[in-house]
Amino acid sequence: MRILIYGAGVIGSLYASLFSEAGFDVSVYARGKRLKYLQENGLQYINKHQVKKANVQILDVLQTNVEFDFIFLTVREEQVEEALLELKNNKSPNIVTMVNTIEIYSNWGKICGEGRILPAFPGAGGSIENGILNAALTPKIIQPTTFGEISGKQSTRQKTLAYVFRKSHIPYQIVSSMHNWQVSHLGMVVPIADAYYMSEYPERVYLDKKIMAQTAKRMKANFKILSEKKMLSPFKFNLFMICPTWIFTKALRIIFRSKFGHQFMYQHSMNAPAEMRDLHEKFYDYLGQNVEEMHKI
Repeated sequence: MRILIYGAGVIGSLYASLFSEAGFDVSVYARGKRLKYLQENGLQYINKHQVKKANVQILDVLQTNVEFDFIFLTVREEQVEEALLELKNNKSPNIVTMVNTIEIYSNWGKICGEGRILPAFPGAGGSIENGILNAALTPKIIQPTTFGEISGKQSTRQKTLAYVFRKSHIPYQIVSSMHNWQVSHLGMVVPIADAYYMSEYPERVYLDKKIMAQTAKRMKANFKILSEKKMLSPFKFNLFMICPTWIFTKALRIIFRSKFGHQFMYQHSMNAPAEMRDLHEKFYDYLGQNVEEMHKI
């Protein structure tokens, strides 16, 4: 099976290394400084405190006549349309969009070709330090890699993708509505990112009880609105919604302070502030909420 990773950031590099360890034929399409580093050093990653090199092919050109079973699109939301335009003429049938988004997926299909988009979201986080990947998958109980057909129906390619994840030891879940799942996910991560941006000392934001309480209130308010719209997913978010605010606030302080919080929340928020602020605006606009009013919660 041939796999292309389009984008060599943290997410793309991690999944590329995991797929290659599982024995798949993996290519990574990169640009800029990251491309130069990969061409000179290969895709290096930390595994059990050792630096390893993934068995992948590094591409600087995407040829239209080379077909892959799956293309994993691992770029930021503002880069998606440009990437899909480039992929439009490639004949590969399946584009797995591992992107934080609120977009209607059919709009992406209009760019690259109907039926090619298979929406997903990664369960991973970390950083690239001096060119070397230091990242990990999130625990399955918290957030496995999530995907599902736009239609919500079962498909052969969905089963094939599940096989790819299983063979690569990547925890996954299939959901009936990726759009609802992603909107709900933003209901959680947007307030988390906002908390870091509101703090003068973001790495120690857990010490600011006011910001932590505000974050808990915003998340609960988001979940309540989504629940009323019958969009809240997964079910565990209902538990957060009914949790007393003071308990939720204490839980958030513990999570923000933890190693998990630093690796999977802090690093992404601080590495992608423009993307997260844009998603903040889009999310509250989607909910029909006045952003300034939400700031007062």
